[in-house]
Amino acid sequence: MTDWLTVARGDAPLIVSIPHTGMEIPGDVTGLASMTDARHDADHHIDRLYGFAADLGATVIRTAISRTVIDVNRDPSGTSLYPGQATTGLCPETTFAGVPLYLPAAGPDDVEIGRRRAAWFDPYHAAIRAEILRLRSLHETVVVYDAHSILSHVPRLFDGELPQFNIGTFDGASCDPALTAAVAAVAAACAGDSLVINGRFKGGWITRQYGDPANGVHAIQMELAMRGYLDEAAAWPPEWDAGRAAALQGVLRQVLAAALRFAKSHMLDDRTLQ
Repeated sequence: MTDWLTVARGDAPLIVSIPHTGMEIPGDVTGLASMTDARHDADHHIDRLYGFAADLGATVIRTAISRTVIDVNRDPSGTSLYPGQATTGLCPETTFAGVPLYLPAAGPDDVEIGRRRAAWFDPYHAAIRAEILRLRSLHETVVVYDAHSILSHVPRLFDGELPQFNIGTFDGASCDPALTAAVAAVAAACAGDSLVINGRFKGGWITRQYGDPANGVHAIQMELAMRGYLDEAAAWPPEWDAGRAAALQGVLRQVLAAALRFAKSHMLDDRTLQ
């Protein structure tokens, strides 16, 4: 644990990654046009929404650094995860809505991007790798669950209203179909058809980088529409409302329980690590 990176260890075969709830913008990150805009696109209160995860024995990894500083769920090479579609990069220069985050000509250059990567991106991923190795020494199968949320309406990124539950598995490459089915079954029982698998959100860098089903690591992303746990029409940033969030927390507890059941029951076809 550092002043910005938290790793709360459990011994169950489940890692919950929370890469976008952070709101901190260090003083050496300069040139931003608006601190309000810089914090607007956080996955607000996702850490609280999944506050029960430790009770299930999960390991929870969280960064307090804002995604505006550096997005730990993007390809570090700068390559777009969604070619041809609007998105944000490793060190975003606009909000989801396209609003400039920096004053003219004040965006980060390659040297600054490299500094931010070394300071915050690399340690976050080192923590994920270390926890995968630790838990794989205890369990044959481990699930990496990447937890996200976004506003229900973001016209620049997608048309109409986003489904409540958006499951991403990199088009099936990052985990066994049985895990996808188990998570989707729980979500569908709650939300009916307000659910999509590998729709607009197919899983970011974390899902794509660490999903290795053949070697016992299954990665899945859950992107929630924020309306399920907060008032999207309220003044921004929204306040945490435990009462409003309680029903969705109950569903998410079942989702993580399903992921754990999968991990505990799934056996590798080839038990020799590559």
